Amino acid sequence: MKNLESMEQFTTLKNDGKHIFLFSADWCGDCRVIEPILPGIEAAYADYSFVHIDRDKFIDLCVENDVFGIPSFIAYDNGKELGRFVSKDRKTEQEIKDFIESL
Repeated sequence: MKNLESMEQFTTLKNDGKHIFLFSADWCGDCRVIEPILPGIEAAYADYSFVHIDRDKFIDLCVENDVFGIPSFIAYDNGKELGRFVSKDRKTEQEIKDFIESL
């Protein structure tokens, strides 16, 4: 999973192709719990490019996207938001897969 490096990169990615953005932070325990399952999820859903967004580095982006809890996921396809799985609750592997399959 690549890491977001700038607001401009977010805008470019969001508007070009199919991407799932994962909002997370180093200190987030629930984020660490799902970390080991993410490579398998990325491999299973190769139609999407997965991008990690560090909540602490991009707090303004979180506010703009109404992401007030982490870990959270937002999916885009060529600028159109396909769906979001945004909450402060811990996510299971099945919940994440169900979210992606519902897009």
